[in-house]
Formats: sequence, structure tokens, C-alpha cells
Amino acid sequence: MNKFSLPMAKLNFESDYGFISICANADGITHLNFIPQTDDEWLSREIDSQVLQQNKLNTATEQQQAHTHLLQAKQQLLEYFDGKRQYFDVALAPKGTEFQQQVWQALTEIDFGQSCSYGDIANKVNRPKAVRAVGTANGANPIAILVPCHRVIGKNGTLTGYAYGLALKQKLLKLEGL
Repeated sequence: MNKFSLPMAKLNFESDYGFISICANADGITHLNFIPQTDDEWLSREIDSQVLQQNKLNTATEQQQAHTHLLQAKQQLLEYFDGKRQYFDVALAPKGTEFQQQVWQALTEIDFGQSCSYGDIANKVNRPKAVRAVGTANGANPIAILVPCHRVIGKNGTLTGYAYGLALKQKLLKLEGL
């Protein structure tokens, strides 16, 4: 994952899996959120347009790079939803602590159609006793799907929390054959 800065461009679109908002900067995708269209139990993590306005000082080249990342991410997501893509190669630039970055990197290494537990991720980042902290970092993931936190399930194989609801998590896992 690349170094991070604030998002400077945003793209919203509709998919068969819900309304999606993607934000990017010149380094890559900074956020990917599902936007609620009903009174669901979860809240949107969508980026406020004020944050984007604060970044208008970026160069035209940086703006173009951000838009290129957005279009690439949208295309890859639509291919994923259509069952034509299993891996993403769009640049990512999430903002988080060093520990969160380690957890999110470990999440990107979970292959399509595979799942693991919070304990597995804790072991992967060499913090075997930090299972709860891994769960917290997983829940703070700002880039849904591309950083596949939906692939983390309970140690006993049960579905555990997902920022966008267990129904969507189950639908994504089903898409991947789980």
C-alpha cells in the first residue's frame, strides 16, 4: 500500500451490490464505501465534499491520477461483481496507524474464495495476542472489498460483524463461492 494523503476526487455509482462511493488521491484509492439507500442499521462512511474541496490546490496531474484510479477501481469492481475478476490491482492509499496498515495489508493477501479468522490475521502481523485489536483495525478498514475485510470470519466459521451488514457480507462471500 502506498503512502497516504487526503482524498481529492470522488466517484459514486450503483451496482447490483449497492450504491458505492469511491475516493482517491494521486497515490490511489483512499476510501470505498457503500452508501445506504434505506434505513439500514449501519451508517455511511462516505467522504464529505468539504474534505475534497480542501484538496483543490492539487495539480492537474494529481487530479488526473486520482480520477484514473477511480475509473480503474470502478471497472475492476464491476468485473468482480460480474464474476469476471478475482484480484484487484488498483493502487491503494488508505490512511491509518502503522498497525492498521499492517492489518489491511494482511487482508489484501487473503485470496478470492478464501476466508480466515481474526486470529489468523493477528498471527500474520506477528501479534498473536492482538486478536481484538485486529478486529478493531478490520472494522476501521476505509476501503471495502478492495481490502477484503469481508473475508474475515469467526474462528468457529460463523459470520462476524461487517460495517455494511451481515447480509452484504454473506452476499459477497457467496459471490466468491464461500
